[in-house]
Parts: sequence; structure tokens; C-alpha cells
Amino acid sequence: MNAIAHTGLARAVRRLRGSGGSAIGRWFVIAVPYFWLALFFLVPFLIVLKIAFANIQLSMPPVEPVVTWAGDKVLQFRLHFSNFAFIFGDSLYIAAFLNSLQVAAISTVLALLIGYPMAYGIARAPGTWRNILFLLVVLPFFTSFLLRVYAWMGLLGRNGPINAILMKFGIVSEPLQFLQTDFAVYLGMVYSYLPFMVLPLYTAIEKLDLTLLEAAADLGCRPTKAFFKITLPLTKEGIFAGCLLVFIPAVGEYVIPALLGGPDTLMIGRVVWDEFFGNRDWPVASALAIVLLVILAGFVLLLQRVQAREKEA
Repeated sequence: MNAIAHTGLARAVRRLRGSGGSAIGRWFVIAVPYFWLALFFLVPFLIVLKIAFANIQLSMPPVEPVVTWAGDKVLQFRLHFSNFAFIFGDSLYIAAFLNSLQVAAISTVLALLIGYPMAYGIARAPGTWRNILFLLVVLPFFTSFLLRVYAWMGLLGRNGPINAILMKFGIVSEPLQFLQTDFAVYLGMVYSYLPFMVLPLYTAIEKLDLTLLEAAADLGCRPTKAFFKITLPLTKEGIFAGCLLVFIPAVGEYVIPALLGGPDTLMIGRVVWDEFFGNRDWPVASALAIVLLVILAGFVLLLQRVQAREKEA
């Protein structure tokens, strides 16, 4: 009996040790990404938020401290909301926000209209061709983003190959002005962020059960109607993911409007750059970044709520 009891106790101890080890392992796996997010997202966000509530001064850094010692072990907080009031009271910043949202929304719609047929074609291609086509979509990531934008400057220039081809075939009599236009900005946006739209769409379409389409065809449903009734609704998650991956970075884009757009191309990324490095007004620039983050977070929460309601329905 003692031997049996000793054996049972040993097994119980081993189970407790095993469960404790697995619990520690789970906590470690969970803690690593949270630590990463806290270090590279939460801490920079708090720094920018602190600067947004500070006041400008002629020093380095050009902001007054928000937290100071007023006496022995007494902290004094000096928060200035005038930076946010200045933003919403100036029509220039409001126009920059609205124009950024407009450019990002149009670029997202164009990327969706182009990327969905591409993703559908890749997902329905044979196995050998599927890998090649998928590689062609990912291939631009092997080149620097800045170099790709500079390449479009050469292609769209007045002496570039596009104007040369148009003039050679007699389509135009003189070079067209492609650069420093809204067309160049939209072209650069769609080209740069198109892979971010194609990848989640490809994943969603590839997981689609083809037997549903076969059943719809057996019941007399036409391919076009089957696409809008079956394929499109079942790939909404990929559409939402692709739209977010394109819309969010497009709103704060700086390089493409600065290089391909003209002086009238007013976007919030360029305004933030000018406030930081031109006017050296760090509080206003930080306040612009905070407002932009709140707007984007609102869009994300809205889309998540729409997805949750569709899943409940």
C-alpha cells in the first residue's frame, strides 16, 4: 500500500510540474509579443502623446517639459490643449486630413478592383503557374520602396519611355504632363500597395470550397450570379483585410505625394513632415499624428464591428 501511495504521489507531482511548465511556457509565448508591442508601439506613442500636450520653446528639444517638480516630491503637470484647438481651427489641416482620406479611399478602391481579379486568377491557376504568379506579386518587395517610386518618375517624365511610345505611334503630338499630377499619385499608390491587397484576397479565395460553386451550377445558377452570391460574400474577410492593409498606410503616405505629386498635393504626411523639420513645431506635428491615429483606429473599430455583426447574422 505504501508503494502504491508513493507511486501515485510521484505521478501527481509530475503532473503538477508538467502543468506548471506548460503554463509558464504559455505565459512566455503570450508575454513576448506584448513586450514587443509595448516597446515599439506603446512607448513611442506615449512619447508622441506627451509632446502633443507640450508647449513649443526655443531650445533643443523644442518643447517644454510636461511633468516638472514643483517642490519636494510634488509633481506638476502642465498640459496644453491649444495644439489640438489650433489644428481644428485651421482650414489647412482639415483640408489635409480630408484630402488624405480621399486619396487613400480612391487608391483602396482601385487596388481592390485590380487586385481581386489578380488574386482570383492566381488562386484558380494550376499548381506550377500559381507559384510563379504569386512570386511575381511578391517580387516588388525585393526592391527598395524609394527606388520603385524613383523608377516611376523616370517612366512618367516628359522624356520618359511612356511619352516616347505615345509620340512614336502618333497618339500625342507633344509630351504629356504625367508627373506632379493626381494621376501620378494614384498610380504610385496603387502600384506600391497592390500586393497588400492581393495577398489576403488570394488567401481567402484559395480557401473557398469549390463544391459550393459546383452545386450552384447544378442548380442552374449562372457563373456571374454564383460569383456575387457565393464567392464574393465568402471572401469578405479577405476584402476587409486587404482594404485595411492598403488604406491605413495610404492615409499617412509621404514619399509618393512628395515625389510624384505637385505642390498642390496636400496630404497629412507631408504636413507632419513640414511641421517637424520645416517649422520645428513638434507639438503641432505630434498632435497631427495623434489625430490621424485616432481616425484610423476609428475606421478599424468600425470595420471590426461590421464584421462581428455579419458573423452574428
